[in-house]
Amino acid sequence: MWFLRVLRDEPSVAERLMKVLGTSAYVPDLLIKSPDVIRLYADASTGPRLLEPKPAEVGKAIVTSSSRYDDPLRAIAAARSLRRAELARIASADLLGMLSVPEVCEALSSVWSAVLEAALAAVIRGSESTKGPAPARIAVIGMGRLGGAELGYGSDADVLFVCEPLPDADETVAVKWAVSVAEQVRKLLGAPSTDPPLEVDLDLRPEGRSGALVRTLKSYQAYYAQWAEVWEVQALLRAHSVAGDPELGLRFLHMVDRVRYPEGGVTQDAVREIRRIKARMDSERLPRGADPATHTKLGRGGLSDVEWTVQLLQLQHAHAIESLRNTSTLETLDAIGAAELISAADVELLRDAWITATRARNALVLVRGKPSDQLPGPGRQLAAVASAAGENSDDASEFLDNYLRVTRRARGVVERVFGGETNGH
Repeated sequence: MWFLRVLRDEPSVAERLMKVLGTSAYVPDLLIKSPDVIRLYADASTGPRLLEPKPAEVGKAIVTSSSRYDDPLRAIAAARSLRRAELARIASADLLGMLSVPEVCEALSSVWSAVLEAALAAVIRGSESTKGPAPARIAVIGMGRLGGAELGYGSDADVLFVCEPLPDADETVAVKWAVSVAEQVRKLLGAPSTDPPLEVDLDLRPEGRSGALVRTLKSYQAYYAQWAEVWEVQALLRAHSVAGDPELGLRFLHMVDRVRYPEGGVTQDAVREIRRIKARMDSERLPRGADPATHTKLGRGGLSDVEWTVQLLQLQHAHAIESLRNTSTLETLDAIGAAELISAADVELLRDAWITATRARNALVLVRGKPSDQLPGPGRQLAAVASAAGENSDDASEFLDNYLRVTRRARGVVERVFGGETNGH
C-alpha cells in the first residue's frame, strides 16, 4: 500500500521510476528485492533523497549489519542485502543524471570494499568460534579498478591476500589457516545468486593462477625483490588496502612502494616490454568480431589506452614526483598535468576519453543487465545506451559521434606519449 501512496503523493517518483524502468534491465530486479529504495526517488527539502546516503556511511552500515551474525552465511546474506539496495540506489541516481562518473565509481568501490570487510570478518568469526583464536592477521589489498576506486557495475574485485602469523603461532599453520579463510571468502561471495555477481579475482597474485592464494608479508617482499616481472610492477601501481587488518595493509603498501616506484624510474628495457605487452594485448584480447573503434575497454582511445599511458608515466617519474603515487587514474592525470610531463591539452583529452569510455561502459551494463564492453551499432539498443549515459538528444548518432571523436583524439595522445615519440625523457 505504501508504494501506491508514494506514487500518488510524489509525482516525481512515478516520473523517475518510468525513466529508470524504461531504460534499464539492471535495476528492475534489484528494486523488486529492495523496494524501499523507491522511497528515495522522492525529493527531500534538501534535494534528491537518492543522494543522501554517503559511500562511507553505507560501507559502515554493511559491515555493522553483518557483524550481528556469528554464522558466516547469515552475515554475508545481510551484507548482500544492503549491497543490493545500494546498487539499486547508485544505478537509479546514475540513470537520472544525479551522479558524475567518478562519484559512481567511488560508490561502487566503497560497496565492494565493505562487502569484502564484512565477509572476511564473518569467516574469521566463524573460524574462531569453532577452532579457537586466529593464528594470523589478514589484510586484503585491492588491485586494478578496486584499488583505484574505479569500479564499474560489471567489474570483478581484483585482490591479493596478505597474512602475518601472530608472534606465538607456527608459520605453516598460520598460512594454512589464512588460505582456508581466503578460499571461504571467495567461495561464499561467489556463490550463485540472483544478484549481480561478487567475483573475487586473485589472478594478479605472484605466479598468477598457479601461485599461493595467500602469502606472508615477508614472502611477498622476497618474491617482488627477486622475481617481479614488469607487468606485476605495473599492477602494483593500483594496490591499495581495502579490508582486513589496516596496519598490516599499510605495511604491505610501504613495502611495495620500493617496487612500484623504483629509484631512477623503470629501465628502457622495461618500457619496451610494457609496450610489447600492450601491443600483444591489443591484438589478442580484443574479442573476435569486436569493433576496435567502439570497444570501451580495449578499443582505440578506450580505458586500457588511457590507463596504460598514465601508468607508464608513473613508472618513469613517480620515484621523483610524489604526487604521482596515486592509485586513481584521474587524480594521477591531474598530477601529470601539474608536473607538466605532458601538456594540459593532452591531459584533458585523456581525461575526457577515460570518463567517456567509463560512462559508456557503465551504461552498457545498466541497459543490458550484464557486463559488456562493446557499444552496439545504430539502433534501439544504442539509443538506450545513449539515454543511460545521459545523452538528452533523441538522435543516438550524436552520442556515437561524440564517443568516436573523443577516443580518436585520445588515441593520438596515446600514440605520442605511450608509443614513445615523447616519453617524458
